[in-house]
Amino acid sequence: MNYSKEEVIQYVEEEDVKFIRLAFCDVFGKQKNISIMPEELPRAFEYGIAFDASAIDGFGDEAHSDLFLHPDPETLTWLPWRPEHGKVVRMFCSITYPDGRPFECDTRSLLKQAVADAKDAGYTFYFGAEQEFYLFELDDKNEPTRIPYDRAGYMDIAPEDRGENVRREICLTLEQMGIYPESSHHEEGPGQNEIDFRYAEALAAADNVMTFQTVVKTVARRNGLYADFSPKPIGGEPGNGFHINCSVKPDSSADNLHRMIAGVLAKAVPSTLFFNPTNNSYARLGHMKAPRYVSWSRENRSQLVRVPAAAGEYRRAELRSPDPTANPYIAFALMIRAALYGIRNGLELPAPVDLNLYKTDAAALAALTTLPDSLEAARAAARDDTFIRASVPEDIINIYCGD
Repeated sequence: MNYSKEEVIQYVEEEDVKFIRLAFCDVFGKQKNISIMPEELPRAFEYGIAFDASAIDGFGDEAHSDLFLHPDPETLTWLPWRPEHGKVVRMFCSITYPDGRPFECDTRSLLKQAVADAKDAGYTFYFGAEQEFYLFELDDKNEPTRIPYDRAGYMDIAPEDRGENVRREICLTLEQMGIYPESSHHEEGPGQNEIDFRYAEALAAADNVMTFQTVVKTVARRNGLYADFSPKPIGGEPGNGFHINCSVKPDSSADNLHRMIAGVLAKAVPSTLFFNPTNNSYARLGHMKAPRYVSWSRENRSQLVRVPAAAGEYRRAELRSPDPTANPYIAFALMIRAALYGIRNGLELPAPVDLNLYKTDAAALAALTTLPDSLEAARAAARDDTFIRASVPEDIINIYCGD
């Protein structure tokens, strides 16, 4: 809604807001927050709010533990599942050291810098997210089970699709928060669902992904269920993907889109660690529409990059390898950096691979580059890569590489 600091303070006073959540995430994209009272809001805007960074993995140790959260007023939204009287609102934050220097492991600021560099070069990137998740039943102690909420299949309807009302509540909640879903449906796996929302500029799109996961998990719990975003919750069933649709302006219809795709393909292998950061990620890749090879095609869901059928402003490229455990701020930053690499260097897009890579003979597959097939292989590909070193702070690389 693009509030100013003054408008946020006025909103809090007029709308009976009692708690302000200052939200951020760790380097792996796990959302954190601290709540402050309305009286502390002017101080938060002017000086920031201190927190103990030593308790956040990768953020520091006991000897250097103080960091400061600085709320971004443009990200103000209320949390509809909290009481209407005595409202709770949330703002995303940037993170600094006590002396005001940016904190290297603040991945939201990492994306902001990539966006700024792209705009300096004359380009604006837009992202649309498609995240899949499973709904599982809870046991009598409210702990998650591995019992799917239903046994429906792809785009089935009620009564087989028991998640219909849960998705409806999620979509309505997102709308109340200013995020507009485009579609929702049952996915292929038992209890698996997908909700897609409208594309936005990079930073807003990444914030929306963070909000989306919070809303899904919250609504699921309110309905006595557990929402699982892990890459492969059930062996032998489809994994959860985080399909990232990306377009570039001023011109996505001609050379820039092709060069963007060429850049993403060129940097796909070293970027995999950040798109697929867990051991479980590699149980998904290469199976059931999750890609294994560095290739592209049109309207082909066996490829790493797919160009969906679309026209005009909806023309885009879809990266299909990431999963929902990826930190969206890092993922989008790397895609922007790779796209700029392709555009600046005038990379030519390789020939499309118009084959079903799950049914193609071994000889044809042997000619294709493969994505890393394990977390260790992904770490090795990223550790000393010059593109990754230029795009991601060393501290974050070391955390992801386990160094």
